[in-house]
This record gives sequence, structure tokens and C-alpha cells, in this order.
Amino acid sequence: MTSSVLSRVEQPLADYFRERLHEEGDKQRRPPQEDTLWYMGDMLARFGDSEQVFSYDDGRLDLRPLALLYSDACESRDPRARCLLMRQLGDLALFIGALFPENYRRRGLYKDYFVGMGGGAYSYLSEHARHNRHVYSELASTFAAMLELVARACSRHTRFDAADVLRLYQRWQQSRDPQAGRQLQAMGVALSASDIVH
Repeated sequence: MTSSVLSRVEQPLADYFRERLHEEGDKQRRPPQEDTLWYMGDMLARFGDSEQVFSYDDGRLDLRPLALLYSDACESRDPRARCLLMRQLGDLALFIGALFPENYRRRGLYKDYFVGMGGGAYSYLSEHARHNRHVYSELASTFAAMLELVARACSRHTRFDAADVLRLYQRWQQSRDPQAGRQLQAMGVALSASDIVH
């Protein structure tokens, strides 16, 4: 598809996803910011083109593992390239974690993996990106809720089950990672204020 044809397709698709995200976001206790909904709508439309999701590796089209994207980002010496890789990591974690969780569950990867990878990537961007830091900050602090929002907006009902919440809670207990604590709170788990480091 040429870029001009793709942009004509992406815009109505982005509008559709934004409308769905608004409808579903309005049902949340704290609806996402307008800018965040726009960002996610654009992301979903962009991923409507499989070339934005998959890459060629060893002569075949494949999905680069999130852990390898993270490694690529950490090894990059160029701050701009690192931010681009972190954005790709966060966006892919949100997209595939919301829409294809059962494919990864069979491989032993659960929602807390996507929460950790995507939330961490967006957290990095909230401090280092040139633009949209407030969007990345919201995506980082509410990643678990955003996974469910994207799933609902795309008609995929993927509620966190007790095992997902328990795994994230155990990870938080071991690490006291503030990001994991905020994710638990976004999922409705009550933690005392002294347990969360901001």
C-alpha cells in the first residue's frame, strides 16, 4: 500500500478507534485524558498495517519479541533511537497484550509481563521523550487499565483474572516497584499509601 493510500485508510480507522476508546473510556472511574485517547487511536490505526507490527528477520515476517526490543533500546547509545525503540515496545505491549493475550498465555507469558514491559517503556518515555510526556506518564501509571480499555474498544473482553493480579502483586511484594504498585491500584487493589513510593 502506498503511503498516500495508507494515510487515507488510517485516518478513518483512527477516528473509529478514538470513538470506541471514548465510549469505553467514559465508563471508567477516571476516564483517560483526551490526548491519551488520541494517541491510542492513532496507534491502533497504525497497527492496522501489518508492516508496522511485524518485521523481517532471517528472510521471514515475524513479530520481534518484546524482550529483544527492550534489549535493543537499552543498548542504543543514541537517545532519540532509544526513545523510538521504547515507544515501539510500549505500543506493541499495549496492542498485543490487549488483543492477543491467549496466544502468549500458551507460551507462559501473562498480562503482568505486558504490564511490566509496556508500563516500563512508557515510564521511560514520560521522562525522556521530546513530546507527549503527559500521555506517556498516563499510559505508564495506568497500563493495566489501558490494556482492558483497548481490549474493550476492539471488542476483546479480557478481564484480569485472579492469577494475573496475584502474579503482579507477588512481583510488587518482591521488588516494591512503584510502577507495579500503581498498576495494582489501577486494577482496584488497595495498597496503603506508605507502601507506594512516588
